[in-house]
Amino acid sequence: MSAGSRVPLGQWTRELLLGARFAVSGGRAGWTRTLLTSLGVGLGVAVLLLAASVPTALTAGDIRKNDRDWTSSEGVKKAEHTVLLSWVYTDFRDETVSGRELQAEGDPAKAVLPPGVDKLPAPGEALVSPALRDLLETEDGKKHLQPRFDSLTITGTIGDQGLSGPSELLFYSGSDKLDAESGHVWRVSGFGHSEPNDPLGVALVALVVVMLVVLLLPIAAFIATAVRFGGERRDQRLAALRLVGADNGMTRRVAAGESLVGAVFGLVLGSWLFLLGRSQARSVDLYGIGLFPSDIAPGFLLTLLIVVLVPVCAVGVTQLALRKVVISPLGVAREGVDRGRRLWWRLATLLLGAVLLFALGPRFSGGGVDVWLLAGSVLLTLVGVTSLLPWLVERVVDRLPGGSLSWQLATRRLQLNSGLAARAVSGVTLAVAGAVALQMLYGSVQRDDAQDTGMDTTQADVMVYSGVEGGSDGERLAGQIRGVDGVRSAHGYLTGEAVHEHTRVNEWDVRESVTFTVADCPTLRYLLDIDSCTDGSTWFAADPNLPKDERPKVPEAGDRYDLRADPEKARSQNPDWWTVRGKVEQARVGKDASGSQAPYGLYTTPSALAPERLGEQAAAHVQVRMVAEGKERADGLERIRNLAPVTDPNFSVQELQSKAQSDEFTALSNALMAGAVLVMLLIGGSMVVSTLEQLRERRRQLSVLVAFGTKRSTLGASVLWQTAIPVGLGLTLATAGGVGLGLLLLRMVGGGVVDWWAFLPLVGLGLAMIGLVTLASLPALWRMMRPDGLRTE
Repeated sequence: MSAGSRVPLGQWTRELLLGARFAVSGGRAGWTRTLLTSLGVGLGVAVLLLAASVPTALTAGDIRKNDRDWTSSEGVKKAEHTVLLSWVYTDFRDETVSGRELQAEGDPAKAVLPPGVDKLPAPGEALVSPALRDLLETEDGKKHLQPRFDSLTITGTIGDQGLSGPSELLFYSGSDKLDAESGHVWRVSGFGHSEPNDPLGVALVALVVVMLVVLLLPIAAFIATAVRFGGERRDQRLAALRLVGADNGMTRRVAAGESLVGAVFGLVLGSWLFLLGRSQARSVDLYGIGLFPSDIAPGFLLTLLIVVLVPVCAVGVTQLALRKVVISPLGVAREGVDRGRRLWWRLATLLLGAVLLFALGPRFSGGGVDVWLLAGSVLLTLVGVTSLLPWLVERVVDRLPGGSLSWQLATRRLQLNSGLAARAVSGVTLAVAGAVALQMLYGSVQRDDAQDTGMDTTQADVMVYSGVEGGSDGERLAGQIRGVDGVRSAHGYLTGEAVHEHTRVNEWDVRESVTFTVADCPTLRYLLDIDSCTDGSTWFAADPNLPKDERPKVPEAGDRYDLRADPEKARSQNPDWWTVRGKVEQARVGKDASGSQAPYGLYTTPSALAPERLGEQAAAHVQVRMVAEGKERADGLERIRNLAPVTDPNFSVQELQSKAQSDEFTALSNALMAGAVLVMLLIGGSMVVSTLEQLRERRRQLSVLVAFGTKRSTLGASVLWQTAIPVGLGLTLATAGGVGLGLLLLRMVGGGVVDWWAFLPLVGLGLAMIGLVTLASLPALWRMMRPDGLRTE
């Protein structure tokens, strides 16, 4: 048949089916080859389907959160179906436990219910999420979290539709003490509220794009490598076809049919692995990311794209592999072996990506974000770096000196076919190069994203806030905190409100009050900008931003303040007068250890104003110093939190930290870590499968070597060298390329290098992978050294 003649569709079909028959025939060797290809493709397809589910997974939790949210209570009138709601929370270890107190204003049976709740909990009862229920049943939960829930009886769990994810810690409790006039209580007539998310900053957008490319590109490389498993045996079969009269076109179509079987089986296996992993999603929690099985649903278009592109990729890679192979009835020959691999197109790809990234810099610095151009530039750069690996391995192994027998066996094998070894570690090279660049960008974005909280960790480790019914309760709280194991010291100040005897009702029908702050001298020196402090002194701090004619008058000796005054009433029925004694100094307020500005008003010491005289609306602010880092400190913090029930909205414990990351960056960081774990598992699996395929191709040679007396330890060492040499070259290339890509990305977002040695852990991970892959392949190596490996047909 002439080269330019058109092949009938029926002949195409017959030749594709012939190739498919070759893939599933040939005895155990043929099935092993097909299964290895299917396993390699299947692992990649499973991860691609998981990646295609990310858009759905990201929005599903937010949708459920919005469905249980509520709008402002302004304008909502009391009705049979309305409920009062108070939002409460507590922290446990590094997680937040969120809660909602609910109280029906009418018939509880008619009250509106949040999603996941079938019946409004009665006062003293609570519904908890399954994750919170399980946490409370653990030994740590019983000891350090359950005391906060002792006032509640858990009667059930919240349904999935009311949770953002299976690992969310949430509860709903019933109450009969909520007051609609309270500032922390909302009247709710229905649930369901949505707000648009704030757009990400330029640096975070760049981080997301680079993260997606870095995590997904090794998967594509692995699939492309998997479809070339058994290439040498396939070429021999195609040569046999030429011997019985097939032309080049037919051999290529037969090869396409053979690769399609592996790809289709891989699609089926990958779909099964995806569904199997999806069914177990509820029990998996990676870096705080938990999903329901229903959340992991790839979109139709992305799924269709995977189903179409994987077989097309398999056929395309196979045809490209045959491009330099001359298959004749007399055998197989590879073109260009003496000339070597071409370098120019590999450098051109790398330089094109680098130039595009260099040109993107000013545009990103100016705020323009072309995500497709950025993704394409990073893709070209990483592909260019990885494409240099086969050329580099070929050049290096041709010049390697002699050595031990295991070394010579490994280097000779690499000299005969370095492309197979280079393809096997291309995924590692891609992953490490991308990870190095991503780590540099991540470090810069993390540093720039870190916000100065203004907290002074040199003064306190923890701040405790509590509404108290009087100064005596505040003193008792401070004493309780001092008695907690893990607390080194605790001291603080009390605040309350008082009304001057001459203050009249203003146009809003209230009397303006003055904030009183009572503390010892060391605390007052910290809260106020004062030079000295003596017990019994009094200071007054006014808001400097007010016009002078609107600032309150500085109190004078003899002025009286009612400590029991109700600002909404013109006169107290039972006043408790406190009289200013001595001169009142003026002062400027500072900040407490939490970074909060100290209140304006009167400041004095306990000898001048006994703390127990403060009114029922007093508040305690306790600064706590904990013991050194460790379990004792962590447990001590939980014991402080256990001093009040979880439903107390006026009690909070704040662990102080000088820097804090934004919620967006924290979410991206968690997603990056979870994705990196999955990709590294895939790469490790891919290297094991690739090594097993190389050993299977060499089964007869290994048996011959053993028959001639070669030690098994020598062959095991040769497998190690055969993996270590290309991986070592790949890691060196990946480090250089990754650092270069990272510098270009940093220039693009206007960042700087945080740590020049951030690549060392990644290189160490790659070296550790060599050892693990070698260990995993040793059992197969021992089996292939048996004498029956000499058998042939």
